[in-house]
Amino acid sequence: MNLSCNLYVDGEFEGIIKSQKEVNIGKNGHINGDVHTKRLVVQGFIEGSLHAERVEIKANGRVKGTIEASELIIEAKGIFEGNSIVKGASPSPKPISSPKDNTLQDKKA
Repeated sequence: MNLSCNLYVDGEFEGIIKSQKEVNIGKNGHINGDVHTKRLVVQGFIEGSLHAERVEIKANGRVKGTIEASELIIEAKGIFEGNSIVKGASPSPKPISSPKDNTLQDKKA
């Protein structure tokens, strides 16, 4: 399903959704498939691969699968099972150990 408008799902859907705007899965919504959208709000259940700029899993929302997003928000009691990839994030810096730290550890040993 290719859309250029918002989509609200409060029933069952199986397949691929591509929306240029927002996809909202209502409390009774159940999606089995892939979603590509600008913003995804999950109040129901979705299983699949999600690609969005922003993903919000609300209090009773549940996601099972892979999320690739710039922003991921999970409210209290929201459930996410799977893998997430943060788009546009720089790798975490490695901690730097100074020679002083090693010297102190040697003296304590």
